Amino acid sequence: MPITVTMPQMGESVVEGTIETWSVREGEWIEKDQTLCEMTTDKVDAEIPAPASGVVTRLLVAEGETVDVGADLAIIDPAAEATVAPSAPARAASAEPVSPSKPAPAAAEPAAKASPLARRIAQEEGVSLEGVSGSGTAGRITKADVVDHLSSSSRAPARAAPPQAAAKAAAPAKPGSLGDLLGRMRVPRYAPQPEDRIIPFSSIRRRIAEHMIVSKIVSPHVGTLAEVDMHAIVQFRDRVKTRFREANGYSLTYLPFIVQATVRALKEIPRINSTVVDENIVERAGIHVGVAVETERGLVVPVVRNTDHYSLTGLADQIETLARRARDRKLTADDLAGGTFTISNPGREGNLYGFAVINQPQVGILRMGEIVKRPIVVQHDGEDQIAIRPMMYLALSYDHRIIDGVTGNGFLYRVARNLEEGDFEV
Repeated sequence: MPITVTMPQMGESVVEGTIETWSVREGEWIEKDQTLCEMTTDKVDAEIPAPASGVVTRLLVAEGETVDVGADLAIIDPAAEATVAPSAPARAASAEPVSPSKPAPAAAEPAAKASPLARRIAQEEGVSLEGVSGSGTAGRITKADVVDHLSSSSRAPARAAPPQAAAKAAAPAKPGSLGDLLGRMRVPRYAPQPEDRIIPFSSIRRRIAEHMIVSKIVSPHVGTLAEVDMHAIVQFRDRVKTRFREANGYSLTYLPFIVQATVRALKEIPRINSTVVDENIVERAGIHVGVAVETERGLVVPVVRNTDHYSLTGLADQIETLARRARDRKLTADDLAGGTFTISNPGREGNLYGFAVINQPQVGILRMGEIVKRPIVVQHDGEDQIAIRPMMYLALSYDHRIIDGVTGNGFLYRVARNLEEGDFEV
């Protein structure tokens, strides 16, 4: 009996995805769990596996086409016989169906030898692989080669955009798309000049932009700020960091402390760990904290599930693993699903503070600031004294539909006090 493969749910806030590449052709035999296609969403790149062995009788979506979650992608018939030999990935699902009397044309061999990941990055950034030097086996172009090429190109003087890019940028937007929405708004428009460099949105960048706009429209954002004395955390980390690195193989950062302090506050004030469903407030049973990670393609938010079940070392392990997989593009849909609250860490050059956009359908996001030594007034033996302390701002953005000022401020106060009390163990 034929099996219909559908677009899976790839994260709670993901509603659509784009077929980047088909790995099989119509009429070709595919084994169970073999990659059927590569799909991109605003959260993750994922390979869709075949649910069963059989012949791919129909590809229902063209490469580059965006479909909703649950949409039909392909049909596999376990009882059918293959009509074409295994070959390179098909280039378009819109091609005519393959039959014994009409074999599919073979895909053209790429001129440059490159890994699939390197080829995808080059395509998104509009880079010709002919100009990239390969450092892999037999001169194969790797991801690092493309990234290095992009880095060196960014230092070169700006040049006029290729005619194809300019034409693509000037093309009318699809109805209902972000470009269509912006096109109908009364906002100033800039006319690109010949010397400007035009960089079309990649698939993931377009989806991030759409998600940010939707979040700002859906949730009335309110921000509140706390100043935290990180003296106790810095001293604790200095005492254990050498032993921690020797035992675990990586450095102990400040992020696990922030996550654990946040989890304690979420347990005290569960309204922040909520979501809105129709006209109901749903306080979630589990605490699953997403940690925003910046990659070369944009921001992704892998989730530490059941975050309240981990020790400080356990949190550090989870965060390190997810961050490494995000940078290596090895995150799965499960890694990004089910977050109930998000912490954004802009890194060492994060500036003092900034207010992040809420990750829907959550109702709050906490952004860390940079730790900076400053003189502050402290009490010692009942006397006020001026001391140099490592200070950090924590900025909370919350959804004012269900969180009022007292609740939002109270939550951030608890996070700050948890950090200042310094009650942690590795």
